[in-house]
Amino acid sequence: MLLRFDPFRELDRLADELDRSVARTATAPLPMDAFRRGNHVVAQLDVPGVRAEDVDITVERNVLTVRATRHLDVGEDDERIVAERRHGELVRQLQLGESLDPQRVEADVTDGVLTLRIPVAETAAPRKVEVGTGGGRDEQAALSA
Repeated sequence: MLLRFDPFRELDRLADELDRSVARTATAPLPMDAFRRGNHVVAQLDVPGVRAEDVDITVERNVLTVRATRHLDVGEDDERIVAERRHGELVRQLQLGESLDPQRVEADVTDGVLTLRIPVAETAAPRKVEVGTGGGRDEQAALSA
């Protein structure tokens, strides 16, 4: 059986491979969900196959950086057949608003999910303002005099 070489088909195949490769690297390396729960902002990042000791979290100037290292468990004599999973260092940065307290961030890893709990700063927490009665008019008259 003879196969005819079609350079355009080969070019299409290479373009498809490149598209898949770019799409794989363009996605966020650490997918995340974030929500507010009471007086905390909770962020949950997927870190499958990463041990707690391989996670490094730093905060500098209201930027929280998560670095997670996933190690490839392949021996020297092993022959790779498929390599689609990301390995090495995975990084995600979060810009923390002024209303959050970056000094009291808590983190833990359970079942491949890194959970960050970032407290809302006490100065940004909602507070109740009492409404007085009667004294406002006298003070306003004194200020205008």
